[in-house]
Amino acid sequence: MNVLSFYIAKEILKGSLIALLVLLMLFNLFTFADELKDMSKGHYGLQQIFYYIALTSPSVVYELVPASALIGSLFVLGAMGNNRELIAMQASGLSVLGIIKAVMLAGLVLVTSATLIGEFIAPLGEKLGQNIKMTAQNEQIIMNSSYGLWLREGSSYVNVRQVEDDGKLADISIYELDGQRHLRRALHADKATFLGKKTWKLEDIKQSTISTEQIQVNQQPEQIWKSSIAPNLLKIVVVNPNNLSLYDLAMYVAFLKENHQKSQTYEIAFWGRAVSPLTTFIMMLVSAPFVIGIRRGISVGARVLMGVTIGMGFNIFDKITNHVALIYNLNPPLMALLPSLTVFAIVLFAMKKAKT
Repeated sequence: MNVLSFYIAKEILKGSLIALLVLLMLFNLFTFADELKDMSKGHYGLQQIFYYIALTSPSVVYELVPASALIGSLFVLGAMGNNRELIAMQASGLSVLGIIKAVMLAGLVLVTSATLIGEFIAPLGEKLGQNIKMTAQNEQIIMNSSYGLWLREGSSYVNVRQVEDDGKLADISIYELDGQRHLRRALHADKATFLGKKTWKLEDIKQSTISTEQIQVNQQPEQIWKSSIAPNLLKIVVVNPNNLSLYDLAMYVAFLKENHQKSQTYEIAFWGRAVSPLTTFIMMLVSAPFVIGIRRGISVGARVLMGVTIGMGFNIFDKITNHVALIYNLNPPLMALLPSLTVFAIVLFAMKKAKT
């Protein structure tokens, strides 16, 4: 790689990083304003809000990389075009293809960094942030781990292992303690359905009553359970596809299929994450028509506005495509690729038009 290509790649990385920091700051300001509305819930204060924003920022960074790459490449290459640097580079022997290769090199660095953040840092930070928020707002929550959600209600401790798509609970254990904090009763139910007004219906129950003299075990087909635990509190144990790494999504999709459960949402999330690097490269290719045409006279504000508009349009189109795929049960890989391929086709058309 020659000096000019290295210079272009370095400048695009700097521009993309600045765009990323600005977008992250704006996003976190909006998040902070939204979180202030929940300060009166439980012990959720400013300290917990800052922890939550800091821990969830890696997820935001991962989502913002394509848009930042787009804005950075448009801004930097546009500025080079206005300053006639691109003309000088081409006069010195650097071809248009060489300029595009330098842009793609910067994209490779961004994609590699984003992949590392999205696969190893963001899922852990998102989980810790959500735990801090939910435990601060709800005193009933004791712990959320790989062993399910632990809740406390008076002298009873509840362990929920699974929340199904329809809101029903599965694999629930309830432990009741006496005044001396000795285990008095242990109950396990395969399923639980919320009936409203603090009432749950437990199904397929195994119950053990424990005393100093004996342990009595009995089984019941169903039982009414009065509890102040609300269904919305249990959303914390629902697996959010946006917070999982590519490997975790693949494992969870396999788990759902093995248990004959719906996996369409997680399949779309998996393929969306898989094509995210391609999306970043295509977003950076959007600047290629400006390189070929060497458009001058476009202001910085207009160029940033152009990048934001394209990025928002792509994001909206991507979300619409995902919803359509879910509603009509369409092929997840194809629907995940459709927005990127559409933009790629538009870029190729614009490049061809710019050459004529």
